[in-house]
Amino acid sequence: MADVNQSPEPQETTFISHLLELRDRLLRAVGAVLLLFLVTAPFANTLYEYLAAPLMSVLPEGNTMISTEPHGPFFVPFKFAFAFATAVAMPYLLYQLWAFVAPG
Repeated sequence: MADVNQSPEPQETTFISHLLELRDRLLRAVGAVLLLFLVTAPFANTLYEYLAAPLMSVLPEGNTMISTEPHGPFFVPFKFAFAFATAVAMPYLLYQLWAFVAPG
């Protein structure tokens, strides 16, 4: 009969299993950011207006913010929504990073 108190030797995992775990962790992280982006994308303009409000309040009378690129008014709110989604997902992203790096 085997000794119950004896701990089994830790098994070394193969390089491929490490790559598969990394792939799973990266897919979970990207999925979390994508999910949060899809939630925040409909509110992209509202989030951008909230971000720009302090700047707009200190602009001189009669001045407005301008876009220096033709696609700027469309893409900037979505870029901010993506950055916001990444910031909100950061605890989960860091957990996924730690779960991959931590031993065991």
